[in-house]
Parts: sequence; C-alpha cells; structure tokens
Amino acid sequence: MSDIVPPEVRPKPAVPAKPPHVAIAPPATPHTPSPQQAPPVGIGSGLGHGVGGQGMGGGSTLLGYIGIDTIIEQMRKKTMKTGFDFNIMVVGQSGLGKSTLVNTLFKSQVSRRSTAWGRDEKIPKTVEIKAVSHVIEEGGVKMKLTVIDTPGFGDQINNENCWEPISKYINEQYEKFLKEEVNIARKKRIPDTRVHCCLYFISPTGHSLRQLDIEFMKHLSRVVNIIPIIAKSDTMTPDEKMEFKQKVRKELEACGIELYPQKEFDEDMEDKSDNDKIREAMPFAVVGSDKEYQVNGKRVLGRKTAWGVVEVENSKHCEFALLRDFLIRSHLQDLKEVTHNIHYETYRAKRLNDNGGLHPISSNDTNL
Repeated sequence: MSDIVPPEVRPKPAVPAKPPHVAIAPPATPHTPSPQQAPPVGIGSGLGHGVGGQGMGGGSTLLGYIGIDTIIEQMRKKTMKTGFDFNIMVVGQSGLGKSTLVNTLFKSQVSRRSTAWGRDEKIPKTVEIKAVSHVIEEGGVKMKLTVIDTPGFGDQINNENCWEPISKYINEQYEKFLKEEVNIARKKRIPDTRVHCCLYFISPTGHSLRQLDIEFMKHLSRVVNIIPIIAKSDTMTPDEKMEFKQKVRKELEACGIELYPQKEFDEDMEDKSDNDKIREAMPFAVVGSDKEYQVNGKRVLGRKTAWGVVEVENSKHCEFALLRDFLIRSHLQDLKEVTHNIHYETYRAKRLNDNGGLHPISSNDTNL
C-alpha cells in the first residue's frame, strides 16, 4: 500500500503595499449564510464573491491596494503633457470693451488691442472674423487659447442678417473637424478649432434688448454655447442693473431662447442646483479693465471714476468674478463637452445624413 502524499501547501500571495495617502476599507465581518441565504452557484459565488464577498452588482471591499485611484493622476499627467485647446468668440458692437474683458479674464494680452475704428478707417461692409491664438501656462498646465473677434458686427445702418458670417465661420470649424474625423488615415490628435463659447455683449441701455440681439441669439444658440454679458455695467445704478437683467431674462424666455447651460443637459440634481444659480445670474453685469489702482493699501484691477475706483474683481461692484469662476474654474470642460457631444454631433449627423453617409465631403456646403 502506497503512502498518502499530503497536498502541497502554496504560500498566500503577498498583498502589495499601499501608498500612504490611500485608505483601505476594513475587511467585512465574516458571515455564514443560512440555507435560505445560500449564495447562487455561478458568477455570484465564484468571481463576484472571490474578491470582496459580494456579488457583481454590489460594491466590493478590497483586501489590499490595487491602484485604481491612480487613473486620475495618469489622466492629469497626460493632459499636462499634451495641453488642451479652448476657443472663445466675442461678439458685440464696437466700443463695448470686448478685447479688454477677455484680457482681464485671462490676465494677459490675449486679444487684439482694439476693434474700434479710427477716424480715417472705413468700417467694413460685412462682419470680419479675426482669430488670435496664444499658449498660456499656469501651474504646469498649458492651454492654447484662441480668441475669435468679430469686428463690424452691429456697426452698420442696416444690420440685417449680420450674424450669417459668424454662423458660417462656426460651421466651417465643424466641417474641418469632420473632414479630419472621416479620413481613413486620420491624425492621432485632430486640431480643434471649434468655437467652445461665445460671449455676447449687450449694450447697457437699461431699456430692453435690440432686435439684433434677439435675432443673433435665436439663430446662434442652436450651434454654439452663448453666454450673454451686459458690458460696462458701471454706467448703470444697482437698481437699474437688476431691473435690466430681469427684463433681458423675460425677453429671452418669451422668445424661446435657451442659452448655456441648457436645462435639458443637467445630469443630476447637483448639476441642476449649480446651473440654476448660474441661470438666475444671467446676463452677467461686468466691468473689464487691465489697469491697476491702489485701494486700501493693495493693488486692484479697476476703472477710475470721479466717485472712486470700480473694482473689477469685487463682487459688490460687478459680476466679473462670477463670470470668471463660471467660465474658467467650473464649466470650462463642460463647455468643450457640450460643443463636441451636442452642437458638433448635431452638425455631423445632419451633414452625413444629407451626404448619404461617409462619402467624400465637398467643401462647398458648410453653412447648414
């Protein structure tokens, strides 16, 4: 009779050490199921229960550090290497401080110095589109910022259909992106010149929106993210400012114009709560300035008047800080995503449908 050989005892695999900043949840208390609670045989009792004692549908308690949380750091490193693009368009009559406001937003000379026309210059008969690009860096993060200016908009005696060159430019950028996307040998990273945001400057009349304002936002809100701004709001009293903002909101609602952020794109209750506050604050009453003044012992950006200094970043003086936080610090990525997932996809679907599918695309028809 042969001797019985005992089964080989294999050592338990070593649990990898975790970084000091990662906390591991304590192991679950062992629980022996009763016959009525016996786990089903199959996926639930095999793979699902082998890791953390729970089925595939529920959360699992890890017995050691895996490293899933490092995906955020990996994404951050990749983004810092490649950088990202942000394209912002400014639209409004000459003299409303469009270039100054953009320079104030990004605290650098990123926009054209002036779009005002000199005494000897002729105002162009049509709206021009002028784009200026800069690479700005902060905290190791690089951003290619493109500012698209629209000199000539609203400066004519007859401004009928003056939004059409702007609409055409926006659609041309979608077309360029689409052409690159449908190429068989397309680039690893497609250059993104699509307009992610359009700041529309409203004159501080204190009365109501002009018909031009309504028509522009009605036509362009379908193809681009529009953020309305009351320019040079320091020309109005606080009461006039609040009354004007309410009038603008009512007129936009009456005309069925829904601007960014649109209610239909709120993903959850947290999004809805944050975006409702933004929607209630629109249009932003702002003041732009690239000049510094001494106020209470510190240097501040502002506009000097006979009554004192209007501080640009003081929330009691204007809503510039609210606009900056919304545009750059909380919704910049969302602006890019809405542009790609909503506006561009709408253009792409219509373009390919009209073209009968993925056939060679002609450059003639870009203004849908």
